[in-house]
Amino acid sequence: MDKVWVGTRKGLFVVKKDGSGWSLGQPTFPGEPVTQVLVNPHDGAWYVALRLGHFGIKMHKSTDQGANWKEIAAPAFPPKPEAGPMKDDPTPWTVDLIWALAAGPGELWAGCLPAGLFRSRDGGASWQLVESLWNRPERQQWFGGGYDHAGIHSILVDPRDAKHVTVAVSCGGVWQTHDGGETWEVTSKGMVADYMPPERKEDPIIQDPHSMTMCAAHPDVLWVQHHAGMYRSANGGLQWDRIDAPSPSAFGFAVAAHPTDPMRAWFAPAKADANRVAVDGKLVVNETRDGGKSYIAHGKGLPERDAYHLIYRHALDVSRDGKGLAMASTTGGLWVSEDEGVSWTCVSRDLPPVAAVRCG
Repeated sequence: MDKVWVGTRKGLFVVKKDGSGWSLGQPTFPGEPVTQVLVNPHDGAWYVALRLGHFGIKMHKSTDQGANWKEIAAPAFPPKPEAGPMKDDPTPWTVDLIWALAAGPGELWAGCLPAGLFRSRDGGASWQLVESLWNRPERQQWFGGGYDHAGIHSILVDPRDAKHVTVAVSCGGVWQTHDGGETWEVTSKGMVADYMPPERKEDPIIQDPHSMTMCAAHPDVLWVQHHAGMYRSANGGLQWDRIDAPSPSAFGFAVAAHPTDPMRAWFAPAKADANRVAVDGKLVVNETRDGGKSYIAHGKGLPERDAYHLIYRHALDVSRDGKGLAMASTTGGLWVSEDEGVSWTCVSRDLPPVAAVRCG
């Protein structure tokens, strides 16, 4: 790992490693909220999503390692139907946030708030709403987890079959397509929403996965940090098993899966839903090496007291070889690890709030 992309409320930072250590550099899109970053593994292009408030959402693309950027199309809903079942849909048909970006061979995927899934087959020059998911009747039962409306924040493209795509919705559960988006099925079996009335706790279409990730070398192994615990699936998400709660907490937003070892993953815990800070003022990263049966709390190099950091769902990432990790917080801390999360180096304590981190 020699590069980390950091999307913040006031620009994109590309953090690089040289002979003297890690250097932050100057931001691209200074002062502008960057909500998502994608480095396309298929063609090397860089993408960023911006959330500009009054000016709406924007997307930019670089094909020369960030030397130059050009604005491209951003996902947008078609006009809301004036007749038919969608006429009275209470969900706004306006994209408020690009919450997830993913790439398959020859195509891009974008997950948005509200929970529209969009696809581009021309490198972001145009986007199309995946109406087969948007038009599912179950969507009317989805609801917001922290926002007024449900949103799609995690997209996994199966490296064995690009037509197999899995998305996570907060709050709407996990959904999968095996035919490139023609049809979808909900696959949240095993998840339990402790925040719901007893009769709906196991309802698959109202689950709140905070983030979802995949072991790249073993794509049937998926991990989820849920609002009400942590989950692992060994069969591609058809069945989710709740894994043991680590100390100091099973609550959090971020999870990173080891790229080659299906038994290993890292989580960034917070105290609780109603108290979203590091437990006891001490920031740690929990690692499991046995599929969630036990954990190691790594804290070397991280703040040990008076730390009020929260790690958002996209702000913990692992390099392709599994040796490097990067993590950043809502209060502007950025740390990197070069020994698989055992120890950490602080790159900055003074960044704007961080929404997304990607390892290179």
